[in-house]
Amino acid sequence: MVKAKQWILKKQFSGTPKSTDVGIREINLPKLKDGEVLIECIAISVDPYQRIFVNNGTVKVGDIMYAEQVAKVIESMNPDFPVGTHVTTFGGWTTHSIQTGDKLLKVPEYPPDVPVELSLGTLGMPGMTAYYGLLATAELKQGETVYVNAAAGAVGTVVGQIAKLKGCKVYGSAGTDDKVKYLKKELGFDDAFNYKTISDLPNLDKTLKRIIPQGIDVFFENVGGAAFTVVLENMNQGGRVAICGAISSYNHEDKYKLALPNFAESCFMKELTLKGFTGWAHMAKDKENAGLTEMIGWVREGKLKYPGHTFTGFENIFKAFLSLFSGANVGKVLVKV
Repeated sequence: MVKAKQWILKKQFSGTPKSTDVGIREINLPKLKDGEVLIECIAISVDPYQRIFVNNGTVKVGDIMYAEQVAKVIESMNPDFPVGTHVTTFGGWTTHSIQTGDKLLKVPEYPPDVPVELSLGTLGMPGMTAYYGLLATAELKQGETVYVNAAAGAVGTVVGQIAKLKGCKVYGSAGTDDKVKYLKKELGFDDAFNYKTISDLPNLDKTLKRIIPQGIDVFFENVGGAAFTVVLENMNQGGRVAICGAISSYNHEDKYKLALPNFAESCFMKELTLKGFTGWAHMAKDKENAGLTEMIGWVREGKLKYPGHTFTGFENIFKAFLSLFSGANVGKVLVKV
């Protein structure tokens, strides 16, 4: 009999999540039935969207915290997933679980020096979110100017690199001077700035006009908040906005009290297109995995870097999750179990 450790929600989050809101339990897993497999987690992804799933009630008190993980099949009653197969699945914050084949996705064969954990980052949901957000949602064209906020995050770091690979100018914002340096020196951003050193919205407007005097064609939005309006005011006629996230509001206790200045004028005067999207939806539509194939090719050729921060130990998952909201990490955050 296999024992599984699970992080469960003990209390709905209010504001910034607290350690008392979650807890670890241990359960015995039943024997496999036909079509099922037993998987052992290798690494778990922590992402801002997991906060949303608690907010909207997808994860209820008593449920396992929702998350994607990469795992290895250690027992199988499904011939399509023999023992030893690496898979990704939304199994949550758990060390072991029993899954059916329709809940599993085989990890493609990577180059020998590419870790399987990359299936949770640059070659997984965050990376593909960047890929489809830029190329499908925003319809990026060669020679355009791109601005991405939260540029040092799991999605933002890939956004900037893809835009450069597609022959565009790329600008970003991040929360520390070290991150800004990394974006420019290591990932090839044309310029970037530390948003935490900007005191108010008028100063943000001046900063954008200074570093991006030609204006913005594509805005990849990860943050939300009042700064959203300022960016729209600095966009070019016919610009496109790919709305990926709004991390600035995820821990806000009352969403109806969030202040967002009027941005309608910029939208109609500049004929802007604003479109929300999820990477999951685009990945499901790409039946031939053309996007993933191109991304793997860039990694093989050394054209796509994959920065990240790895925590070690199942007990550190909540700590890793909280780090997302402090802006302490560059790239993808995951936990090796």
